[in-house]
This record gives sequence, C-alpha cells and structure tokens, in this order.
Amino acid sequence: MLHPQGLLHGGPGPSSVRQQALCPSQGRLCCRSRSHSVRTSTDALSSRRSLHDSDCGTIPQAGPGRSMQPGSGALPLMGEVEEDLEIHRLLREKSDQGRIKIPDIDEERFEPSFTDQEAAQPSSSGCPVYVMLPLDTVWVVERDGKKVSVLKKERSLEIALHTLKQAGVEGVMVDVWWGIVERAGPGTYDFSAYKRLFYKVAAAGLKVQAVMSFHAAGGNVGDTCKIPLPKWVLEIGEKNPDIFYTDKSGHRNRECLSLGCDEVPLFWGRTPVEVYRDFIDAFCDKFQHLFGTVLTEITVGLGPAGELRYPSYPEGDGRWRFPGVGEFQCYDKYMLEDLKRAADTAGHSEWGLSGPHDAGHYNSSSWETGFFVSQGGSWSAPYGHFFLSWYSGLLVKHAERILTAAQQVLNRHGRPRVFRALKEATDGHIVYEFQPACKLGMKLAGVHWWFKSRAHAAELTAGYYNTRDRDGYEPIIEVLSKVNARLSFTCVEMRDCEHPPEGRCSPQALLQQVIESAEEHGVPLAGENALQRYDDYAFERIAESAFGRNARAGRLEQVTFLRMGDLMFDNWDAFSRFLNRMRCKI
Repeated sequence: MLHPQGLLHGGPGPSSVRQQALCPSQGRLCCRSRSHSVRTSTDALSSRRSLHDSDCGTIPQAGPGRSMQPGSGALPLMGEVEEDLEIHRLLREKSDQGRIKIPDIDEERFEPSFTDQEAAQPSSSGCPVYVMLPLDTVWVVERDGKKVSVLKKERSLEIALHTLKQAGVEGVMVDVWWGIVERAGPGTYDFSAYKRLFYKVAAAGLKVQAVMSFHAAGGNVGDTCKIPLPKWVLEIGEKNPDIFYTDKSGHRNRECLSLGCDEVPLFWGRTPVEVYRDFIDAFCDKFQHLFGTVLTEITVGLGPAGELRYPSYPEGDGRWRFPGVGEFQCYDKYMLEDLKRAADTAGHSEWGLSGPHDAGHYNSSSWETGFFVSQGGSWSAPYGHFFLSWYSGLLVKHAERILTAAQQVLNRHGRPRVFRALKEATDGHIVYEFQPACKLGMKLAGVHWWFKSRAHAAELTAGYYNTRDRDGYEPIIEVLSKVNARLSFTCVEMRDCEHPPEGRCSPQALLQQVIESAEEHGVPLAGENALQRYDDYAFERIAESAFGRNARAGRLEQVTFLRMGDLMFDNWDAFSRFLNRMRCKI
C-alpha cells in the first residue's frame, strides 16, 4: 500500500524490513534530519542506518528526463503520473479521511483564512504539535534549460497536509534552504516553491514554522538528500577554505560557515551576518502578509544542522561515533587569530597558539584524555577555564549577532505586529506593548552523552561550557530573553535507561536543566524528538516533558515531531493516539 508521503521519497520501504529494525527499548527509529542532533547508542545508530535504506526509499539515479539538482539526489520531472487512485484508497481506509476536501486556491489573491484571534491561540487545548516536513520538500529541477524550484510530489504532499490537519496537528516545520533560495547568485532569491507550499499549508488549515537553513544537507547520517551551500559561497571557499570550521587535523567542514568570519566582508562585499540578515529580510518582504496567521515562527539556523553549536561530532563521514567526546573546531585562521588576541589580553600569549593538546580525538572517552578526565583534568585548570570561556563565548556572541539582526528585520517599520502586554508607566499612563506577529526562534542541540561526568566533555567540544559546577546554557538563554525569541530543544523523547552506561548519558537531566533555566528567564521553550519513535515509552516521555508530573503544567509551549514520512503513516494509529494525548483528549 502506498502512503501519501511515501510517494515523496520514491515509495515506502518493505514493511518486513521495518519490523526487523524494531528496537525493544527504543521503538522503531528512522533516519532523522540533521537539524536535530541528539545521539543514542551504537545499536540504535545501526538500526537507523538500516531504516535509511528501507523506509526513506531511494532517490532515482539521473537519466533521460531527469535532472540532478541540487546535490547528487535525482528527482523525476514533476509531470510524471502519480498513483492518485491508490492514494485515495489509503485515505478511505483511514478513519474520517474519506471526507477530506482540498479547496482550490488562487495563489495570487490568496488571503489567510485565520482571524487574528484564531491565529493568536493554538487551535486545540493541551500542547500543540507541529510536524516536520521532509528535508527535500522543495527541490530544484531543470526545465527548458533553466533551473527552477518545485514541490516534490505535490498532490501527495497536499493530501498528507490535510490528513495531518484532520488528526489534530497544529502546523508544520519546513527548511527554507539557503542553497536553494539564493542559488542563482548573491542577493538573488527564489521563494516561488515556498510560496506555493505555504498556500497549500494554509489551505489545509495548518500553520508554518519556517527554518532559515544556512547549512547544507546530505553530509550526515539521516539526511535523505544533498543540498549544498550556494555555489557562489562554495567558490569563495575554494579560494579561502578558512571560511569553514576546521579541526586540529585540518579537515574543513563545509556544512556551514565558521563563526570566525561572521564580521569579515568576504562575500561580495558582505559579511556572513549581513548575508543572513538580507536573506531573512527578503523572506519577510515576500511573506509578511502571512505573519501571525500562517507563518507563526522564523527559526534562524545558527550552525550545523541548524543548531547553535560547533560541528564537533561529524557523524556522517565516519570521523565520529557515539559516544565519543568530539573535537574542538577552532583551527580556521579567523578563530586562531581571535584566540591569539584573547590570550594576549589575558597575559598568557602561550595560550593562544592552538586548542588543547590533550583533548583526545573524536572517538575518545572522557577518561582517556588529560583534558576531560574528571579528577585533575585540564578543563578545571586556569588554562582550561580561559579556553572554554573563549570558545563558548564566541558561540554566544555568534547567536547574539545573528538573532539581533533578525529581530531588527522583524521589527522593521511596516511589519505586522500583535499586542504583547499592557503596562502602567510611572506617571500613571497606560502603555501598550506590541511585538512582531511572527515569532523569532533558534535551536539548541541535546548533547546528552557524558552529562553524568564532571566535565561534560561532549558539551564542551560542541561549545556549551556546561559542567557539573557551571550552567553553560544560561548565557545563551539570556540572549534569547534579550531578543524575545523562543528556544527549541531536542531529546524530549529520550530516557536515561535507554543508553549504555559507558556513555554517561542523561537526556532527562539535561532537558530538566534547560527547562528550569528557560523558566527562570521567561524564555518560551519548545521541544523536539531526536529520533522518530512510536513506542509507548517515547510518547509517555514526550508528554511528561510537555506537561510535567511534579511541575506546573505546560513546561513546553509546543512540540515538533520528527518527521512526516512513510514511518509515520505506517504507525498512524499510534501517532493519532499521541496527538489525542497531547490535546488532553485521553
């Protein structure tokens, strides 16, 4: 049987293969987007790789009538016949789905059907659930000698969106890829396929979280397609590879730009921060009429997989395997120059020559290194404190620079705004406060391995100076409070008992720390699952994270579920029960 989303990936994988990949403790896993980077055990990773071969389908090879844009994945031309009869048969078999009616829309005159009051509140009680769309929902093909952006398997996508709405889903999350939108050249933007997508989402009665994805897809486990950075950016990188993050062996990570060059005008006279700002500004100019009704959040990608972190655990190319401590990513010339300046200022010029020499390698255990070992490790010495403060501090400044620029774009004169609060001034006058109609957001990675050790090695290499004696997330959350942004955090479905003891993992304690810090600073918090699971343990853990047993209800403002696809429709009954649970219906 074909599933609505299965057609988007070349068809569903054999169900027998999916059954064989069932993990008793963790449920079924599937390949996941690199915009959500939490890790589990080696066995789970193996299960995920086997499902990558079966559940996600295969992208056809290039041939007559096909093109290869972007990356190496091929996409059939959109004129190919879809098996609509089979799709509708599936929908008739699903409860209530026989009544789905997809309205026709005029894309040039389209107006959101939500009222301002409806848009301001979730459409259901409980904790609203968003669903991530496939990484390659928008693709590029060649037609008549021109490269154009399109929606893959548009009819199947449309039906799937209406199916989600009828099940009680609040909205969808989609990557707005830098490598697709600005592919033609600097300052030339193509949002045409996203315009069509947003109108179809709105016609289904759903809302959109748009992720400004300034990273590449395809180089990590779980990526089902290849979407590189814009060609003109990569050409600059060929001449100046120091624009990319670099490890101590000199390996360049081309997934995203190094924060070391944030303020260096290397990109046709613009700095990376200006490039990101202009991209967001162009997006807002195109879609601001949907703000607050259809488009509810702009999530700004701040690093690999769209998360605020360094690419310290590059899993896709085999350099890193769970639960390795990872490696510091500070060896491009821009970061080394900054390190030297910081060391000179601190009066220890010898500290500015390179990163720690005793931090091991990607797959080291914490106790195998002189830097991360719990007792007497260099991380707790004056040099360690200097280096980690500098390394994590650059990440915080990176977030503040880009989020501040994005906030200024959203607050620009003429952008839609909504009422925020009513306050009384000191002179007795009433002051009405307003905020952008579209929320600003960012993502943090749930780096939970080595959390039970003193040093929290994996968090340190990722850029979070979080140890047993220091809260490394508070400086980041303070930035979010300053710019009035929402934090999205992963691993809400994970339990400590599901991970091997040698990894010293604690996703539950890590999530609790972030929840408490966000509450303290008044920062709204959303959660995401890191692995696509449909077992009762995972759903129970997500609900517990959202509502809490011993804390006040509603600790998570919303949950985003990974990901619409074959596995979701295979487990539709279980997912529907989960949605009812999140809507407080069971």
